[in-house]
Amino acid sequence: MQHLPPRRIAAIHDLSSVGRCALTVILPTLSVMGYQTVPVPTALLSTHTGGFTELHFRDLTEDMHAMTAHFSRLDLRFGAIYTGFLGSDAQIASVTEFLERFSDSPDETGEKPLILIDPVMGDDGVLYSTYTPELVKGIQHLSARAEVLTPNLTEACLLTDTPYRDTAKLDVADAECFANALLDRLHRDVAPHAQIVVTGVGLCNGEVANFGLSRGGERFCVSQAHEGRSYPGTGDIFASVLLGDLMKGEAFESSCRHAAEYVAMLIRESSKIDTPERMGVALEHYLYLLVKTSGKE
Repeated sequence: MQHLPPRRIAAIHDLSSVGRCALTVILPTLSVMGYQTVPVPTALLSTHTGGFTELHFRDLTEDMHAMTAHFSRLDLRFGAIYTGFLGSDAQIASVTEFLERFSDSPDETGEKPLILIDPVMGDDGVLYSTYTPELVKGIQHLSARAEVLTPNLTEACLLTDTPYRDTAKLDVADAECFANALLDRLHRDVAPHAQIVVTGVGLCNGEVANFGLSRGGERFCVSQAHEGRSYPGTGDIFASVLLGDLMKGEAFESSCRHAAEYVAMLIRESSKIDTPERMGVALEHYLYLLVKTSGKE
């Protein structure tokens, strides 16, 4: 067996110092799964934007451009490029530049990078306060380059210009129909070459479901009991575990199932120790559970 360096993943996301989300959870999750994660911060925040006030926010667009240029001079190669929260409209061009420079260059394995786009824009039917209609349109265009697309229910509606519906107030059959219609629109109009999972679809039976569309058109639904709390950063952890599994050759559905089960466990265990929701899940105690997915026992 040929031993290669750990594969690199470029993570284009914000750095929120307090609140366990974005890069502060993406870096440890992917690292423990066996990857060298290279952060490309889009914005610096003292905390995330949910549940905190008077936070510090700095747009890092110019830094993104300079980092991209330096990585290019170093001839860095990536096994995956993972994009998330963007700090301004101008960063659509910054991410596009990054993809154009690196998406066609194979890494040490001979494979071109897998492009995962998490269109972080909002939740519970509400657009995040730092986002503009222009930025939403930009993310719609950017999502066309995705090979894996991971919107939550709100973001799937925003990407497809579909009025938001609280699926937990619908019959299960109607909620499933709505989610599958979103998958159809995403595949047809937004990301025709991507495997897609719409996360966080609440059901009236007390479950939360993720509806997926695999390459080849196979559909699936992965559901978990709602744990009673809603923590920031769980979507970032879900996307990270999903990406880590996919890079090891796991199937899309089983990777989504693993990611959903891991996130549900984190929420459950964090609730037991009364972790405040705005502080994010207490993943530090449970990162070890991902080590087995890196090929080590």
